[in-house]
Amino acid sequence: MTIMKRLDNAAGRLCKALLPIKHEYDLGAGKADAVCTLSSIDLLQTIAKSDIMNRILIAGRLLSENKGIDAIIDFTVKHPSLSRIIVCGKEVRGHRAGQALLALASNGTDSSGRIIGAVGPNPMVTLPLQDVDIFRHQVEINDMIGTVDIGKIAQALVT
Repeated sequence: MTIMKRLDNAAGRLCKALLPIKHEYDLGAGKADAVCTLSSIDLLQTIAKSDIMNRILIAGRLLSENKGIDAIIDFTVKHPSLSRIIVCGKEVRGHRAGQALLALASNGTDSSGRIIGAVGPNPMVTLPLQDVDIFRHQVEINDMIGTVDIGKIAQALVT
């Protein structure tokens, strides 16, 4: 295991211990749309209690430009009816997970799994290239990064 990977794993464990964030996602009654609130946990909790959940498959957060994106790809592959992800909320400082997700959708990965055009410190996808291709062809990403207004997010679901 490389030193960088060891440090990344240690930092992740430390963050979990010091800043436990248990609320990761909520499943809704919809089939085609998802909402990703990036680091805006309050926004995720507000959406989870709203009627938006009747129109979306899932609402969740995204804090990392690697493991978090792997989870989104995996969920997408397992849910072929998912066709759009609205990315909203506040961007994760340093990691730029939202920007990495947009870069993945637009550019894909290089042969090592690095997301082309992502600016975060470790934008790596570990899933097979086939899963990345399924993700890129299956979903449209609606860039609303920075938007925390639930009314605007709900309106985007109508269009």
